[in-house]
Amino acid sequence: MSRRAKERQAAERSRVSQAADRARSGDLSGLRAILRGADLPLIVDELERMAPKQRLAAFRLLPRENGVRAFQLLDPAVQADLLEELRPTEVGRLVADLDPDDRARTLDGLDDSLAERLLADLPEQERAMTESVLSYPAETVGRWATPALVSVEADSTVGEALRAVRADTGGAEMVYVVPVTDGDRKVVGVVSLRRLLGTDENVPLSAIMREPITVHATDDQEKGANVVRDHGALAVPVLDDDDRLVGLFTVDDAMRVLQIEEEEDSARSVGMERLEKPYLSTSVFSLARSRVAWLLILIVAATLTVNVLDYFESSLEQVVALALFIPLLIGTGGNVGAQSAGTMIRAIAVADVMFADTGKVLLKEMATGLTLGAALAVFAYVPARYFTDPQVALVISLSLVVVCTLAATAGGLIPLLAKRFGVDPAVVSAPFITTFVDATGLIVYFLIAGAILGL
Repeated sequence: MSRRAKERQAAERSRVSQAADRARSGDLSGLRAILRGADLPLIVDELERMAPKQRLAAFRLLPRENGVRAFQLLDPAVQADLLEELRPTEVGRLVADLDPDDRARTLDGLDDSLAERLLADLPEQERAMTESVLSYPAETVGRWATPALVSVEADSTVGEALRAVRADTGGAEMVYVVPVTDGDRKVVGVVSLRRLLGTDENVPLSAIMREPITVHATDDQEKGANVVRDHGALAVPVLDDDDRLVGLFTVDDAMRVLQIEEEEDSARSVGMERLEKPYLSTSVFSLARSRVAWLLILIVAATLTVNVLDYFESSLEQVVALALFIPLLIGTGGNVGAQSAGTMIRAIAVADVMFADTGKVLLKEMATGLTLGAALAVFAYVPARYFTDPQVALVISLSLVVVCTLAATAGGLIPLLAKRFGVDPAVVSAPFITTFVDATGLIVYFLIAGAILGL
């Protein structure tokens, strides 16, 4: 992006933000004109930052088409809040305007009675497509696949395919990728709209279609999103258990899935749950609730550290200086373990590393930890020598080498083991690594101290 384009974007963001600030204060003057011309992502950002009453007023200022598109991009919890503020007729019209997959995710966030009523009010075809999406388990590709698509028969010509596309364009969410099916609705190929338009109408479709890249409706949503991203696809056909076409998984939905998964991993890596709403729309109670569970787990885990300190109490009494460097030791080990785990979680998420690579990972992380530990040991020796005698400084330096090696190894191994046993690596990594590094780091520290200082 050029400097001038960035400046224009920053200026537009500033105008939208200022108008939104006035709206939050009850002044809606000028907001309508700004919202009509603003980029959709900016509109969504500001809507999510507003309080419910101001959000309702601003949303009603949007043109109907922009309102539907903006609503689709809002977090489900924010969607539910907005629907509670709208009049029943507005809610029914808005839900009816959504694409089936977006509508299904919106209904998921509503009370069962309201969701059932809105579903019953839909036209028969829209209701059937929405129910087909809702029939798949949460966090699967099927919940994101749009059944509103155009497909063509494999024995068609290019001209016949183009006529089929034109006939169904109004009801299809995606027409740039056209699945090619046989008589049993099994996908035998795909063809792009661009290629259809650039080919003579009498050419058989089989001559220009290419091998399909497909996912199954019951696949994990992150796995399906990675397929779309890795192949640079605009959309991939989604198949049922009998390999029949049931929908398309589009690139915009795939990117949203990856964003959600990344937010979850990021939150869990620091011991909390992903927020269901944007930060400014989240209550203090919800913020505390998202963090308290892991803090309780870590408090329980910390009792192991207390037991280790209690066991080596006599060593601390003999050499009080050892206690000064405990925070440095376990803090450094925790940081090294967190870095290693973060790298491994990312590598697992993008399929760079699999369980079969465990041996290679252990050797690499062990070598990395040893290198880091040696560098930190040299760096720490001088200040440690300033506060205490040479022998204690040597204990600290050697302990750093061992602790960093153990922490890096654990950080690489724990996410792989979690993935192997079907647990989200980001969920277990933070508490397990903290517990492991705190306990083993202290044990290593006091054992080395006992050997060098004769305790």
